[in-house]
Amino acid sequence: RRKACHVRGKPGGAAGLHRRQGCHKGLCDGPGKVQAGRDVQHMFGEGRENKGHVGYASFHVKKEYENVQVEVPDYEVHPVLKSHAGAFVTLTEHKQLRGCIGYIIGDQPVFKTVCEAAIQAAQYDPRFSPVRHAELKEISLEISILSEPFPLNSYDEIELGKHGLILEEKGRHGLLLPQVPVEHKLNKEQYLDAICQKSGLPRSYWREKELKLKAFTATVFSEEEMELK
Repeated sequence: RRKACHVRGKPGGAAGLHRRQGCHKGLCDGPGKVQAGRDVQHMFGEGRENKGHVGYASFHVKKEYENVQVEVPDYEVHPVLKSHAGAFVTLTEHKQLRGCIGYIIGDQPVFKTVCEAAIQAAQYDPRFSPVRHAELKEISLEISILSEPFPLNSYDEIELGKHGLILEEKGRHGLLLPQVPVEHKLNKEQYLDAICQKSGLPRSYWREKELKLKAFTATVFSEEEMELK
């Protein structure tokens, strides 16, 4: 089954592109914010900070079911966790999608955005029943930290495996994470088919007109990679 997520825009914020949203497997230029088109790997590429993201998100899910206390990170020691960025959390169970929700834009420390997205993915993905306590030991967690979306001038600019896509057309919207074409072995035409389908449009709609797509990059890491399981 192809991975899909729901996007929520700003945590606790208004509707629109900023709301939570789903994506297949969902800023400004001020200090502490991820810049448009900027590869976030160098910001979120340190193992310790990534392990912190995954660990905090995992514990945040568990605290909804168990008496687990989640400490707020020391932002002086790990300043990257205070940066503002969009984030998605994907939950899988035996390699099958179990929930995926995220935020395209983050207006609070990414630590909080990740933790909120983890809870939303576990309990409020409309395609799945809430994760049960008995399932927790079988749940794997993956986090995607997003750059600011930026406009694409043509389909030729799409780089498979690097660019996630956002489409808003005719009151419909959809988002695909950068890992989608890699995981599902899609070429560029199939990737465009998929974003149209995700947006509720005919798969070949992109062939009929030049769509105004936005792209973003993401740094992705999981419990398995961080050896947290």
